[in-house]
Amino acid sequence: MLLIGCVLLLPSGIQAHEARPVFVQLTEIQPNRFTAHWKVPFTIPEYALPELALPEICTSIGERIRVTYPDAWILNRDFACSEPLSGREIRLVYPLVNPSVSSIFRIRLYNGEVHSGVAEPGRDRWRLPMAESLSGVAGQYLNLGVRHIFAGVDHLLFIACLMIIAGTGRRILITITGFTIAHSLTLALSTLGLMRLPVPPTEAAIALSIVYLAHEIARGDRVSWTWRYPFWISGAFGLLHGFGFAAVLQSIGLPQTELPAALLFFNLGVELGQILFLLPMALLFIALRRCARMLPSSLFTGIPSPAIVSAYLIGPVAAFWLMERIAGFFTV
Repeated sequence: MLLIGCVLLLPSGIQAHEARPVFVQLTEIQPNRFTAHWKVPFTIPEYALPELALPEICTSIGERIRVTYPDAWILNRDFACSEPLSGREIRLVYPLVNPSVSSIFRIRLYNGEVHSGVAEPGRDRWRLPMAESLSGVAGQYLNLGVRHIFAGVDHLLFIACLMIIAGTGRRILITITGFTIAHSLTLALSTLGLMRLPVPPTEAAIALSIVYLAHEIARGDRVSWTWRYPFWISGAFGLLHGFGFAAVLQSIGLPQTELPAALLFFNLGVELGQILFLLPMALLFIALRRCARMLPSSLFTGIPSPAIVSAYLIGPVAAFWLMERIAGFFTV
């Protein structure tokens, strides 16, 4: 319950997957000729918008173009470089101070290669790899997978609900396995272009899945299908969550020469992130249960269980996300 409270209090909590990083897209349209777009969230005011800085071998062409969207600033600029950018740094230069937000860099080279990287809050630069390699892609996408699961508060709360419903170690393992198999399947199918779902309805359905699980926990009907067969429930909802993972992976971009490795290690990163979240949470619940057994049962008369309290914490937040995402269907 303590961990759940911490998750709900994360700065990104109310926006779930919208962790609001700065997103930089650089496309090589001709050899050593680039067009750049960087998306800056409205949390950064207009006077503090960053400038994109390429190495000294590059010069900007024309004026910077700024477009205002409902939730972000979009800035555009072209660059001409005298040499390839491989192995060189790309920077965001803030006029005042670095606002301490994450930055996602994505570059598509003329030969079709795609490279992506994340700069942690407080850092403003990223070095483009010399060339795609299996080890480089593996490390890069494993890191992206872990970061994504911790930025996605909705996925963390869904996993927390699954753990509460599963209850015992064996059932938790079986339930999380069902979730993993399901989201891995739709992540692969969607990323490879074999199956697609629109992002807004998918995100709304993910929020609905959390509302449903929170309701089941609060209801406490342990003979219901959800409590008796959590493997199938986690699998069914896991299919939806896989489409959510795929949407993020597609926005980041995939390499051309190491696509299977990128997909595999992003998925492994997601699983590693889930384990890192689940382990301390499971240990906390075990410790609470053991402490409760050592105390007289009369002390807990009339006091709701940690599971019920968790459900009433998670449910309203997930319901807010659901309404917010449905309202987004009608936003122009």
